[in-house]
Amino acid sequence: MPLETKHEIDPPPAAVPDAVVRTKLIPAMALGFVCRCPHCGEGRIFGRFLKVKPACEACGLSLEGHRADDLPPYLVIFIVGHIVGYLILKIEMGYDLPLWVSATLWPGLTLGLALGLLQPVKGAVIGLQYAMRMHGFDTSLPSRPGAEETRVGPADTAAGIGRV
Repeated sequence: MPLETKHEIDPPPAAVPDAVVRTKLIPAMALGFVCRCPHCGEGRIFGRFLKVKPACEACGLSLEGHRADDLPPYLVIFIVGHIVGYLILKIEMGYDLPLWVSATLWPGLTLGLALGLLQPVKGAVIGLQYAMRMHGFDTSLPSRPGAEETRVGPADTAAGIGRV
């Protein structure tokens, strides 16, 4: 009769309930693209055209740590350049447009697309930074609106200790 022994080299870590779940990458970027908070999806990110609010009014997520910098304009130039460049090539090769039509259509379309995409692309970059825990988004998160608080261990309600 063989003697069975069990050796645990790496015991499994104790499971700690995670009350606040971080939004995944694609949904966070999609919420940012529609200019909503990447954490709760309720509050708006922007106070003015490209000015990010200091915090979400719905969940309290601090948004002031974002550093979108130059990535949104580069992405907008890339996207608009490919769209307008393709349209110029297809239309100018297939049709004989007067010069005044081309001189007003293409710059107007370029400007309209660039201004229309700049805020959503910046929101998507903020959603990317949130999901990747970059630039101040790596700290603890506020609870989502409507979510119940989860108690971990003995709760001291006066000091808020034990709440997640």
